[in-house]
Amino acid sequence: MSHFSRIKTKLVERVYLLAALKDLGYQVEEGDLKVGGFAGASQKVNIKVKLNLSYDIGFRETPTGYELVADWWGVRGLEKDVFLDKLSQRYAYHATRSRLEEQGFTLVEETTEKNGEVRLVLRKLA
Repeated sequence: MSHFSRIKTKLVERVYLLAALKDLGYQVEEGDLKVGGFAGASQKVNIKVKLNLSYDIGFRETPTGYELVADWWGVRGLEKDVFLDKLSQRYAYHATRSRLEEQGFTLVEETTEKNGEVRLVLRKLA
């Protein structure tokens, strides 16, 4: 019996997803890959996140964005909701910075608050 979960996300841009995973310190593989699960079951993914002493997790591209694919029963040392929250924050950080830089803004200051909130100060010269 498979324990795989497929979770829809709001992550749509590969470059920001990869940057966010890198920021969080994960080792990532790209291509036509599979993540393993209970009793040798596997699921196809486009991005695989290597986890030590655990089942790996992955992301599959869909027409509406990426979905998170994992057999959470065998994922150790990583809580699904905490992982998604941190990943979403880093994804939003990269997407926001990129879009603002495309509009001519330059990062002046970046701070991380005690609660984990990231504060960016950007400036646009006329």
